[in-house]
This record gives sequence, C-alpha cells and structure tokens, in this order.
Amino acid sequence: MEMVIGMDAGLIASFKKEIRGEVIMPSDDNYNSTRKVYNANIDKHPGMMVKCVDVADVIASVNFGRENNLLIAVRGGGHNGGGLGICDEGMVIDLSGLKFIRVDTSNNTVRVGGGNLWGEVDHATHAFGLAIPAGIISTTGVGGLTLGGGVGYLSRKYGLTIDNLLEADMVLADGSFVTVNAKQNADLFWAIRGGGGNFGIVTSFKFQAHPLKTVIGGPTLWPIEQTEEIMSWYDEFIHKAPEDLNGFIATMVIPGPPFPEQLHNKQFCGIVWCYTGKPDKFEEIFKPVLAKKPLFEHVGEMPYPSIQTLFDGLFPPGLQWYWRADFFNKLGPEVRAGHLKYGSKIPTPLSQMHLYPISGAAAKPGATDTPWAYRDAKYAGVIVGVDPDPGNADKITSWCKDYYDALHPYSSGGAYTNFMMDEGQERVKASYRQNYQRLSSIKKQYDPNNLFRVNQNIMPSN
Repeated sequence: MEMVIGMDAGLIASFKKEIRGEVIMPSDDNYNSTRKVYNANIDKHPGMMVKCVDVADVIASVNFGRENNLLIAVRGGGHNGGGLGICDEGMVIDLSGLKFIRVDTSNNTVRVGGGNLWGEVDHATHAFGLAIPAGIISTTGVGGLTLGGGVGYLSRKYGLTIDNLLEADMVLADGSFVTVNAKQNADLFWAIRGGGGNFGIVTSFKFQAHPLKTVIGGPTLWPIEQTEEIMSWYDEFIHKAPEDLNGFIATMVIPGPPFPEQLHNKQFCGIVWCYTGKPDKFEEIFKPVLAKKPLFEHVGEMPYPSIQTLFDGLFPPGLQWYWRADFFNKLGPEVRAGHLKYGSKIPTPLSQMHLYPISGAAAKPGATDTPWAYRDAKYAGVIVGVDPDPGNADKITSWCKDYYDALHPYSSGGAYTNFMMDEGQERVKASYRQNYQRLSSIKKQYDPNNLFRVNQNIMPSN
C-alpha cells in the first residue's frame, strides 16, 4: 500500500484539477483543523483529504485512491466513535460538501445528501410536520448513522432508520455509480441497511418520513441507589407500553445547568422519554412512571427537533471519548447489580451508560430481513467514557472497559456497530450473526479487494 507522502507532485496536481471541491494536503494551513474528528481521542494524519462537492468528485477520488493503492477512509458527519471516518497516511473522502434536502409532500419522502447532519434534516422536515427516525444527537451524520442501523427516540414507533430507507445512490469501488432500492440492485440495497460503509460511498439517501410535529419528552431521575429497582420495573414496563412511548434508561451524572443545582455532580438512574401519540392520552400512559416517584421529572411538550437537540450542548465536538457496547435480551439480577456498581463509580460528569429498547416497530422485521441481526434483543446498550481533558483519557477508558467486562458475559454476543470502537473481525462477525456470510459474498461481488476497509469491516468471501 502506497502513501500519499512522496507521491509524484505532477500526479497530485492533475488529480486536483479533476476536483471541484478542495484537496487538503499536510502542508496546507487548514490541514490540522480539517483532520479533527468528533472524538478528540482519535488523532490521525491522512496524506490527503478531499472535500467533495458533488458525485463527480467522489468518483474521481475513488478512482484515484484505487489506482494509486491508497488506504481510503470515508467521512460523513465525522461522529464515529472509533474514528473510522479518518485514517493515517491514506486519503479521506470527505462528503460534508454533499448537502441537500428535498421534501416531497406528495408521498412524504425526503432525499438527503451523503454529507448532511441529522439536525439539518430535522429542520427541513419539521417545517412540513414530518420526521425521519434517527438517533438522539442532532450533530450526528446521516450517512454513518443510517448505514449502521439508526436507533433513537422514534424506534419503537417507526422502526430503525434503515427501516425507513427507500433508496440510495452509491459510488462503488470500481468508480461506477448505481441507484439501489427494493427493485434495482436489491442485494446491495439489503447490504447497506445495517452493513455500514463496506459496499460503496452513499452520495444520497431517500427516506420515508412520518407525520410528527411535536412530542412529549424529557428526563425522569432516581437516585443511583434505586438502579436495580427502577431497571427491573422498566424492563417489564417499556416493552408492554404503547409504541408511541419510547424511553432509554441510563446511569449518569448531572453535569450542571440546565438542571437544578442540588442535582449537579450526583449520580442517577435516569430515563429519557419521548412520546409521539395524542397528547390527551399521555397522562394515563405516564401514570406508572410517576408512581415510581422520580426525584426529578421534567417532561413536557416540545417540537420534535428540540428533543433531538436536547443533549447537543453537553456533547460538542472535541471531547475525549471511549465507547463499548453490547446487545442484551433481558435486564436480569446480575445485569442490574452491575449497572448499580459501575453506575455508582462514573468517573467524569459526561460519562454514562444507555440502554435503548429494541421493541415495537424496531423488533418487527425478521433477523435476516436486513443485516441488523439483533431484532430479537431487547436492548442496544452503550457505555461511554467522556471528558474534555486528555489527562482523563485513561480514567474514562478503564471505567468503560471495567463496566463492559462486568456485563458482557450476560449480553447477547454482538453489539450495535455504530456504538463500537475499532474492535476487530470477531466482534464484527458477532454483531452480524447469521448475516455475515451473505454480507461477505455481496462484499466480494462489489468490493473484492476490500478498498472500503476503514469501517467495521466485512471481509470479501474467499
């Protein structure tokens, strides 16, 4: 594999002429600011970064990278926990210039560029009283979140993001351009709904949106000492609740405002709710929650984009992150005890654990209908060590690993790939279960030389 450094200057100059966007080299003034990703724990130095502004730029970049045997990383929103949107020495194909959103009100579909962020999409669709199921932070990139699955506030009501993907335009490893949907290139369309960036670069997505203007949402908190009791109750309650009600459960610290001062820097078991149904039915549905007497409750009606941005301010780009994840089928006594133990030892105010329910609409597709193999798991869990200070990187990492090690024996085996670091092949295989083989064959057909390998990598079958 060649490096860009030392590459013939004439070759680079002629490539730059092919690109309408910007080609950024290590000698350029904006190199250091451009190579930064969301997770400041990731510090990589690519040989060149190409800021594409259209599909032609993407095609030219893929061809140049392939012909010159360069390592290629593809960057959408740049949120990826494991830093898989960037690489050392090779080429980064940056899609942040591919931004457009077109809402078609005749059928409530939305076409979105490969470089858009979810906050931009929410802003555009909200004007029409529509929403697409996505995550819980609006600064997340559309591409990465979608290709990995897309778990969030609307999962129980409208399914994962991939369950609402109708079509995509892609640039393949050989530089060709294809449109994939249920009728065209159906095998590729199956593969990208959870198989990550393994099969090509998606330059545009077409989603089904749903009528949704406002939600009733917000957090309820209990003292960390009540973790086992609250988790046991929640495990029973959430999967039987109407699909309009979603709530993810967490062990967390209240870092500061906008929460009241008496809660600051204390540890809690919290649930963040999002209800999409008729407002007059909410009180009745929510009664069992209030019966558990939360210490703090701030749940009210708000526009859907507001709940999506609730935590944006706490998690700006540039913090240190370390991620670990697992799927769980139940929150048994050992699991609850582990959450109490490690939830009581949270090392920094932004570090936390979330369990997202996989039920309702998200559990309806079969295990092989999409690559997302854990439709039968009840929860997608994630533990994140987070802090602004690089000096605390070891502290947040070891807490995260210890928490994970304690609970992993009780997990379902794999993890939601969007919540994983760069953890190697066996972990990827475990996360795709019975779908790995089919993904591997499709990979062989469309990317036999594994050009797109800076990702949760699916190896081309032999």
